[in-house]
Amino acid sequence: MLTEIHPKLPMRNKAVTRDFYLNQLGFQEFGNAGFEDYLMVQKDRIQIHFFLFEALDPKDNYGQVYLRTDDIDGFYQGLIENRTPIHPNGPLQVKPWGQKEFSVLDPDNNLLTFGQSAG
Repeated sequence: MLTEIHPKLPMRNKAVTRDFYLNQLGFQEFGNAGFEDYLMVQKDRIQIHFFLFEALDPKDNYGQVYLRTDDIDGFYQGLIENRTPIHPNGPLQVKPWGQKEFSVLDPDNNLLTFGQSAG
């Protein structure tokens, strides 16, 4: 039985990635912070892991994660109030497939899409 998934995304700079996820998105650091080349963050029941990839060119990064929520409006409003940049092509809207979604790009161009059923 599968019970959880923890995506692993590339990061160029652990301090920058940590700052974005903790201070812009409201995550907390999880696990052992002593690994220089690895970062784990958590918010509610979601974990995202990051591995150091200093040579990453953000223009060539296609990392993507879809995160479901049960309070899309509240989460979106919190990010707006925190002045978190929303992806220009991904503001909060109901999509034809019945999901209310928005997207954010992290400092390494990993696309985070947040969604909730619109029904």
